Order: sequence, then structure tokens, then C-alpha cells
Amino acid sequence: MPSPASPDIHGSSSWLVPGSRELRMILIGLLLTVLLAALDQTIVATALPTIVGDLNGLEHISWVITAYMISSTITLPIYGKLGDLYGRKTLFLFSAVVFLVGSVLCGVAGSMWQLILFRAVQGIGGGGIFTGATAILADVLAPRDRGRYMGLIGAAFGIASVAGPLLGGFLTDALSWRWVFYVNLPLGALALFFILKFLHLGTPKHATPPRIDYLGIILMVIGSSSLILVSSWGGTVYPWGSPQIMALIALAVVSVALFIAVELRVKEPLIPLGILKDPNVWVCVFMGVGVSAAMMSVGAYLPTFFQMVWGVSATVAGLMILPMTFAQVAATIISGRLISATGNYKLYLVAGPALIIPGLFGFSLIDQHTSYLWLSVLMVVICVGIGFTLQNTLLVVQNSVPPRDIGAGTSTTTFIRQLGASLGIAVSGSLFIGNLTAFTQQHSAQMTAQSLNAQQLSSLTPQVLASLPETAQQLIAEAFSTAMPPIFLFSIPAVLLSFVLSFFIRQVPLQK
Repeated sequence: MPSPASPDIHGSSSWLVPGSRELRMILIGLLLTVLLAALDQTIVATALPTIVGDLNGLEHISWVITAYMISSTITLPIYGKLGDLYGRKTLFLFSAVVFLVGSVLCGVAGSMWQLILFRAVQGIGGGGIFTGATAILADVLAPRDRGRYMGLIGAAFGIASVAGPLLGGFLTDALSWRWVFYVNLPLGALALFFILKFLHLGTPKHATPPRIDYLGIILMVIGSSSLILVSSWGGTVYPWGSPQIMALIALAVVSVALFIAVELRVKEPLIPLGILKDPNVWVCVFMGVGVSAAMMSVGAYLPTFFQMVWGVSATVAGLMILPMTFAQVAATIISGRLISATGNYKLYLVAGPALIIPGLFGFSLIDQHTSYLWLSVLMVVICVGIGFTLQNTLLVVQNSVPPRDIGAGTSTTTFIRQLGASLGIAVSGSLFIGNLTAFTQQHSAQMTAQSLNAQQLSSLTPQVLASLPETAQQLIAEAFSTAMPPIFLFSIPAVLLSFVLSFFIRQVPLQK
């Protein structure tokens, strides 16, 4: 069979038949690899307390997460562009190998700083996996057939969000925290086997060797790293108005401005800004930002609500958000299959934000007496909306950009989405801390009587909460149930903008 590839850079446009054995084998390899990379964003969380105790690095705990997030985010557009220029299979294999090497190094880390460095190595591989898997599907499948299979890629992220914390806790308790990283090796080796054996992609042909946009890469790395550090440190490590945060914001603004100027002039820009001229592209990019911010706020704070307000363990809180996962996975898969069957994607992109908005409003009204049944209904409503939207925006972008820019279009959409979501969750966190502080000031006498303050509340763990007197637990439950729900209102304007933008999407026929 000829190599499935984009016609203007590979010289062939043969796509695989849905349901064929070759496609199933490729899909197994892609899903396994994506699942591993997605798990590594969540599996470490439950192992962190043990890791910190073993490596004596409590003051650097946030960097274990931040290092992976920075390196995986900034490599997204790099992999996307290089895949368009040099072919995706080689880059995808390279990123998977880097990810597995980083996993081994994390497992043998002897200090906190070594672990942070090796987590960054893992992230370099993870960024290529996220971009490569979705772009490879565009290489091997016709646009009309992609929805049903891209839904499976999106489902892998939903599964990882729940399975990660549970698997991390089990491996840490049963074996060692190091097995949180070692578990990647056998599954990663199996994924590499499927990709090597069954994925056959053409190699791009160029009349002259392409020139890599090195200056654009440098400016993009500086600008995006600054934004991620702002989102990670703002309001937590440093106050929002501190010189450190202001300097990072200024550095980000200058870097982005210079990056745009460079991208408009170079022959092979890292992010081809011309693709944003298509309304379907820029609308889907910004819709992804708003919906991702809502997803991050619900996913990050709802488990905390269960633990601090209802006093359940981290494991039980993970199980309580299962309706979110099942709803998002089901909506992603079902909408993808229906889009492949009918070719109509605009309906789901309009309906998605329309469901999320009332769900967020409902979450803003919850308190410690809200029933779990009602919370489950809200989780399902929001996550059906997310499932209708996120993965399908990538489908629309891939259907709208020129074939030679599919990698860049895919990575640009994911890149901007992750940056926007990071900033959104940072602002939500600051609002939450501000609400906690306001509560402590309004109930200062009660807080003093229980020897509590806002800083203690923001760093509570379920174990510490369980050891406190019942009166203190009740006060803490009231504090969290008062401070947390209003932050869900913060995401509504962004999702409302996504809803308005969805009406500007043009229904372009998906090629069979």
C-alpha cells in the first residue's frame, strides 16, 4: 500500500481504510504512547509526598510538576513544524524514546534536583507524543474518518486523569514511588513495536533544504516559559504584583511581540501565522482556550472540595469524579463517530459550550450540603460539553489548514490551548486564595480559637484535616465551601465567548 501522506509534501495521498488491520495496529501504538504521556501528568501527584520524604526536597515540590509542564508545552510547536518538514514517524519515535529514557532516569534519581531535570527530559518526549499522535492520524485517515479515531485519542486523556492518581498511589504503596516511572517501560516498548512495524509514512521532498526558524524557536521558548512560570508562581510563590512576576510578564510580552515579527518574515515560520486567517482556525484555537480553562478549574478544584469539605481521602475523591471521566470519554467518542458518519461538526461545537455554561453556574452555587447526586449531574453536563468541543476543534483545524501545515496547525492549537488553560487555572487559584483570606478575616475570632489562618488552609492535606478536632474540621469545611464555588464563575465569560465564536465556524465538507 502506498504511504499515506499529505499530497503536496509527500507526493502521495493514499489514506487507510477505517477498520483495517493496519489501522488498528497503528492505533494501538498511538493510544498506548499517548496514554503513557498523559498518565505522567497525573500519576506523580499521589506519589509526591513519598518522593519528597525520600529525597528531602519539600521546598522544590512544585518543580516536579512544573518542569514537565514547561518542557512538554514549549516543544509542541517545534515538533509540529519539524514533522511537517522532515516527516512525522521519525520524530514520533524519537519523542517516544526520549520519554522512555526520561522515565528510566526519573526512576533512578538520587536527589530532588535530578528528578526535576529528568522530568524535564520526560516532558520533551511527551510534547512530541501529543503533537505527533494527532498529526499522524491526519496523515493516515481521510478528514471524514478522523473524528471517530481522534475521539479515542481524547478518551486516553480522560482515562489518564482518573487512572493516574489511583495507579500512582497503588504503585507507591505496593512497590516504590520509582515504579511510577518504571511502569512506562514495558508499555512503551510495546507501543514502539506497533509504530515501527505498522506505521509507514512518506518522507517530505524539498527542492532545497528547509531553513529551520531558530530565532523563532528561541523567542517562543522564552515567551511560553515565562507565561507558564507566571501561571505557576503568581499568587503562590510570589505575589502577583511582585517584581519577579512583573518581570516575567514583561519578558513574555516582549518575546511574543518579537516572535510575531520574526514569524511574519521567515520563509519557514515555526507557527505559520497565515493559517490564522482562516476563521475556522482562529475560532477553534480560542474556543479551545476557554473550554480548557473550564476543564482545568473543575478537574483541579472539585477533588479538593470533596476532600476538604466532605473529609474523604484522596483515593475516594478520585473515585468520586469518575462521572466526569465517563461523560467526557463517552461524549468524545460518540461525537467523533457521529461526525464521521454525518460530516456535521458545527452542531457539537455549538452544543459543547452551551452545556458547559449552565454546568459552571451550577457549580458556583454548591455548598457543603449539596448532594453528590446533584454534583454528579453537573459533572456529566460539563464534561459532555467538553467532550463535544475539545477534540473536535482539532479536527476542524486539520480540515482547514493546507496539508503541508497540518502538524503546525495541530501543535499551534494545542500549544495556545495549554498556555491559556495554565493562565486560567493560575487566576482561579489566586481567586480561591483571596476568598479563603476574606473568610478568615470575616471569621477571625473563630479561626483564632482553632489556631487556624489562611496560609494553613491553603496547604492542608486530608491527613492533617483528619487529625484536627471536629469543630476545626467543620470550620474548614465552611471555609472551603464558601471560598471555592465562586471561582467557577470565573470561567463562564471565557466559555460564553467560545459559545458566541462557535456560530462563526463554517461547515466545510470533510473529504472522504
